[in-house]
Amino acid sequence: MKYRQTKRKVSRMYASVNFRTKTEFKKAVKSGQKIRLYAPGIGTPRENGTEYVEGPWYPKPHTWYASVEMKDGIVVRVR
Repeated sequence: MKYRQTKRKVSRMYASVNFRTKTEFKKAVKSGQKIRLYAPGIGTPRENGTEYVEGPWYPKPHTWYASVEMKDGIVVRVR
């Protein structure tokens, strides 16, 4: 998985809901749940375009990674 490089450091985002699996994340987005992203300590996610997400949240080990499409600050597609 490649992460978007920023001038400061590698961009790692989290979903606003702590999904245990990527499948749960995909189902929530597909069902229309409005999921936003956040990036603790490294700035604000893009409003539109591609971002990269990992989960579940720290301190649990990250077990899934996803590329997502953002539109107006909401995740609209998970790959």
